[in-house]
Amino acid sequence: MKQSIFTVISNDALNKNVYKTVLSGDTSDITSCGQFVNIKLENKYLRRPISVCDYDENTLTVIYKVVGSGTAQMSKYEKGKKLDILTGLGNGYDKTLSGDKPLLIGGGVGVPPLYKLAKDLITDGKKVSIILGFNTKDEVFYEKEFKELGADVFVTTVDGSYGIKGFVTDAFTDDYSYFYTCGPEPMLKAVYAKTDTSGQLSFEERMGCGFGACMGCSCKTVTGYKRICKDGPVLTKEEILWEN
Repeated sequence: MKQSIFTVISNDALNKNVYKTVLSGDTSDITSCGQFVNIKLENKYLRRPISVCDYDENTLTVIYKVVGSGTAQMSKYEKGKKLDILTGLGNGYDKTLSGDKPLLIGGGVGVPPLYKLAKDLITDGKKVSIILGFNTKDEVFYEKEFKELGADVFVTTVDGSYGIKGFVTDAFTDDYSYFYTCGPEPMLKAVYAKTDTSGQLSFEERMGCGFGACMGCSCKTVTGYKRICKDGPVLTKEEILWEN
């Protein structure tokens, strides 16, 4: 974990409630797709954990949905704004287990952390398919960006206004070697039940500190309690115990 000052390069709306922010700064502690950062906001006691969409040696891209006063504040940041950010948080996805035909499944703001993962897997010569799930056409984002990487992209909308009508599980095929997913818990449960292979699930959890000190985001697994912020957010299919 590293605390660094980042500078906003751009901050643009992808749709009515979802924003993409590109920042410049020290990304050396970000070592794996699926990790997250914790952003300090003015007049807010707790930092805001945001998943990493993409990164290179000098830039960091995050995508977030405006759901409260903190993210509403972030959506108004302009170019040149300085932000205090903790980087290198969480464990991220293990790409070595993907096999030749990995399937990626993202729901809503669970989509962004799969972008860098898809980019790296395709660079490694894997045939990547991705399912993007949204409620309605107006919420769809990053379909074009995944296609430009060379992934086979399937979009589902609950109301059928775009792509395949239904949930992400309605777009499944049997032709995949392993799966990676991120999204709301009901979606993760459905993917867990639908998949025939092993895989990795990234959990969206309310966090306090973001680095394992407060134990506020603990969950029970087959090997005991784990902290989503420190031991996760990515867990393997085999270690998950669903709470009733």
